[in-house]
Amino acid sequence: MSYSIDHKLVIAVSSSALFDMSKSDNIFTQFGEEQYRKYQEENVDVPYHKGVAYPFIKRMLSLNNAFPEEQPVEIILFSRNSPETGRRAFRSIKHYGLDISRACFSSGNSNFHYLPSFNASLFLSANHEDTKAANDAGFAAGTVCNNGVSDDDDDTELRLAFDFDGVLAGDESEVMFKASSNNLEKFLSHELKHASEPLSLGPVGSLLQKISYFQKLEKERFDNDPSYKRILKTAIITARNAPAHERVITTLKHWGLEVDEAFFMGGIEKSRVLNVMRPHIFFDDQKLHFKNLANIPAVHIPFGITNV
Repeated sequence: MSYSIDHKLVIAVSSSALFDMSKSDNIFTQFGEEQYRKYQEENVDVPYHKGVAYPFIKRMLSLNNAFPEEQPVEIILFSRNSPETGRRAFRSIKHYGLDISRACFSSGNSNFHYLPSFNASLFLSANHEDTKAANDAGFAAGTVCNNGVSDDDDDTELRLAFDFDGVLAGDESEVMFKASSNNLEKFLSHELKHASEPLSLGPVGSLLQKISYFQKLEKERFDNDPSYKRILKTAIITARNAPAHERVITTLKHWGLEVDEAFFMGGIEKSRVLNVMRPHIFFDDQKLHFKNLANIPAVHIPFGITNV
């Protein structure tokens, strides 16, 4: 029986992003594939600890409860394990009650080229080489960072935070900034001059477009039923400040998008906002913005001029 995935919001997540597989990875690195297989077989019924992407994935799946007729979200497990060694991941998924039943196991090989087969809007992995290759091939992909994140089961909201340039939007402005030898005055003057011109869609922009659709549905439901508790909350946290903020707003309007919160930091450390907001995932194309995060799940987008 065929299953249509073309109208789903699909996220592909590696087992190493969904779960903390550091101990397993260390065994593979130190003792090789045979000992790794033996270890996984002996511990097949021992659930992995929650990984960096777990809080985000769990709450994305909760959208299916909010929209039971549409069942809009599909999570696909993308794993470099073999089907045999991947059994532990599926048993861990069952242990945590996650509605994930589809997978791609590639027995040690890269598998990002299968993303279009599953209509995936995002690929999350702990393997930087895989996510860089996926981005270079035109797919939205990010490397999870900041192991040791915590997840509060009583927190049912889904908070997503995005950098703007090189993440939601393309990196045209960052290219200009680099070309001007990082001259801030020239950058601000250029962005003010082009404030009415929207930027191109970046690697994660289409994900926010799809999330925004569900936000609109939630707002409609809340308008009809004020007792409805909204799940989704989106935010942009960018190093831009006025007058360069105008182009952000122009671009969002051009895309037909709204976000709940926007922070134009102007060089102030992003962690000062993120540690208050406590998003369940934060996307940025520069790892320097992950400094001083207090157990915030972070995803590095290896895209554009900052990652050449």
